[in-house]
Amino acid sequence: MRHVYRCPLRWSDMDAFGHVNNVVFLRYLEEARIDLFFRVAREADAGTFASGSVVAHHEIDYLRPLTYRPEPVTIELWVTRLGGASLTVAYEVKDERETYARASTVVVPYDLAEGRPRRLTPQERTFAEKYRDDAHGDDAYGV
Repeated sequence: MRHVYRCPLRWSDMDAFGHVNNVVFLRYLEEARIDLFFRVAREADAGTFASGSVVAHHEIDYLRPLTYRPEPVTIELWVTRLGGASLTVAYEVKDERETYARASTVVVPYDLAEGRPRRLTPQERTFAEKYRDDAHGDDAYGV
């Protein structure tokens, strides 16, 4: 299953070339990831990643320029890999007509009090497993 997040564009997201700046895409991915692993997880009473997580790695391919418009852009995200102490999330940034970017993020659960990585809890694993989608192959983005 994929999580779908509708991300509003802001006028300030554009750069001097009139399209959404490449760095802003990472903010969009973060918003979608936080929506899934904090809001949706909290609503499901899964408590996932509430004690902390860090990003260990990002990969992103920019496919087309994205320009400002009042309609939100859709970000679909899903889990492509679930390890003992990390998971990989894949994304597509798109609308009905175009795909603007494909990306992936390695997320590591982190114990903020101890200042070190930790293993996934059983609750985190169960929650993330619902969004696992291996049907798209093993390339960098799972798509």
